[in-house]
Amino acid sequence: MKLQPIDIFIIGLYLVAMIVIGLILKKRASKNMDAYFLGGKTLPFYMLGLSNASGQFDISGTMWMVTLAFIYGIKSAWVPWLWPVFNQIFLMVYLSVWLRRSSVLTGAEWIQTRFGKNKGATLSHTIVVIYALIGVLGFLSYGFIGVGKFMEIFFPWDFVSQYVPFDIPAEYVPHAYGIFFTAIATIYVMLGGMLSIVWTDVVQFAIMTVAGITIAVIAMMKVSPETISAIVPAGWDSLVPGWTLDLHWTDIFSDANEKIMNDQYGLFGIFIMMMLFKGVFNSMAGPAPNYDMQKILSCRSGKEAALMSGSVPVILLIPRYLMIMGFTILALAFFKDLDLTTKTGAIDFELILPNAINQFVPVGVCGLLLAGLLAAFMSTFASTANAAPAYIVNDIYKKYINPNASNKTMIRASYIVTVAVVVISVAIGFFVQSVNSVLQWITSALYGGYIAANLLKWHWWRFNGNGYFWGMITGILAAMVCPFIFDGYTMVDGHFVERVGEYANNAPMLPLFYFPVLLVISLIGCIVGTYSAPPVEDETLERFYITVRPWGFWKPVYNKVVAKYPQVKANKNFKRDMFNVAVGIIWQMCLTIIPMYIVIREGMPLLTSILILAITTLVLKKNWYDKMSKDEVEYNALMKELNLGEKK
Repeated sequence: MKLQPIDIFIIGLYLVAMIVIGLILKKRASKNMDAYFLGGKTLPFYMLGLSNASGQFDISGTMWMVTLAFIYGIKSAWVPWLWPVFNQIFLMVYLSVWLRRSSVLTGAEWIQTRFGKNKGATLSHTIVVIYALIGVLGFLSYGFIGVGKFMEIFFPWDFVSQYVPFDIPAEYVPHAYGIFFTAIATIYVMLGGMLSIVWTDVVQFAIMTVAGITIAVIAMMKVSPETISAIVPAGWDSLVPGWTLDLHWTDIFSDANEKIMNDQYGLFGIFIMMMLFKGVFNSMAGPAPNYDMQKILSCRSGKEAALMSGSVPVILLIPRYLMIMGFTILALAFFKDLDLTTKTGAIDFELILPNAINQFVPVGVCGLLLAGLLAAFMSTFASTANAAPAYIVNDIYKKYINPNASNKTMIRASYIVTVAVVVISVAIGFFVQSVNSVLQWITSALYGGYIAANLLKWHWWRFNGNGYFWGMITGILAAMVCPFIFDGYTMVDGHFVERVGEYANNAPMLPLFYFPVLLVISLIGCIVGTYSAPPVEDETLERFYITVRPWGFWKPVYNKVVAKYPQVKANKNFKRDMFNVAVGIIWQMCLTIIPMYIVIREGMPLLTSILILAITTLVLKKNWYDKMSKDEVEYNALMKELNLGEKK
């Protein structure tokens, strides 16, 4: 496909606008470190929510979700629990408030707030910085090569080369595109910091919303509900999960059955229960040290941090799933017109999105859509790139190398670090074909070690920096070893079988199924490490408890605090928070399936979903928002009385 001049003009206009925004905001962003990395904590929650939603509207994720919707239909709404998507609800209900009250710049700096400045705290600080930086490099390198391959479909090199005064070998064409687009993202991140990211994300999300609605309308005009019903298997249009999936594709779609088997989602009931089990622990651990955490720390208050996290599903899910289902039903109705066959002759369902854009999107709208998908990549890339210098400059350079560095010096150091991190990630991207499995292994291992230690840090007073460090290390090591142990097995009809004979080509067992093993090993590391060192100093624990106000196993600390400050009340909101989380997950699911039912025009399920959404919204208004607002007033009054409020 060759883009028309109007499409190229729209994409070019978008790229120029991003750089202009960075230049405009450069002066405001360079005032100090808070202004550069957290926008001076002056941005309203809805803009940060828009920015966070834009960062989650990525190209590769959208391609994957179109594939899921094509094969699993409405039931595909459950599969993102793998991440889990409902961690946003835990953040909304209480975790964002706790995190923002710590008043720090990065997740690594938070360690000092919780564990003090002893040896264990230093070890914990180190492991968090390493975790954050490796994660950043991994995500940036994948983003780099991903956007290059995606854009190559729409900008064939034989078309572009006539305007470029040099030749590039065919195998490096995606890298050339990747360098071009990452360079633009790097420029506006480097110039404007968090302010630039947020303002460009607002523009980017507006583009994606228009594109999503446009695709949904085109699909609904071209494909009737009767056409869809005649194509899809029984149960495709139902959200209700059975014990087994029971989706059986026929005729030209029969390759989908092989993908269902390799995905290992056949026993759907067990799959959902395992996702929920892992997801709850994952969510209670809080956000990983990435752009999501930086957006929470950028909020003006704990209440606004909660509202920001709660606004993300509202902002993100409806336009995203309008686009996803629009492409899905177009692909179903015109499947024969799509070229999804790979060089080996197999069907690659992940090619649905780019091929559907090629096939169905009209001139002008195509430029808008590509600008939007490009914006989605650049938003995620920019937010991730902003996190790296925050950790290196604040948690390494300022802490160990130049404690007395001026704001101007640290901002300049941030420029250098941003460029260096992007260059390194691009270099990794050039070898992505050979290090793909290694990078997946590292990022999986890092995340495997994250959950137990970060769950305990909120809820157990005796947990110390030593326990945090050893919990992370044992979890990471276990997650590095387990893939080798379980690589020889796969899941077939609910049973673990060896990958030999007829099952030799089946996909390895999903990490989801051996997650309990990782959790137990990491917990053992946490507990042994904790009791091998003294508790955290009373002063650190008491200040943390007063300022953050967590619930959990904090009674010994509470008794010491209340002896000094009788006006401090214990946080007894565990049951209320868990109830609101349960209601919030249902609320979020409604926001997911409503646009899906709109596009396939299923009237009764749509009305039922809207009714449940209204009821859950009312419950959250009464039992979450109103009570959180009251708690925030009481908290601010207490902080003022104790002279512990955030220094402005």
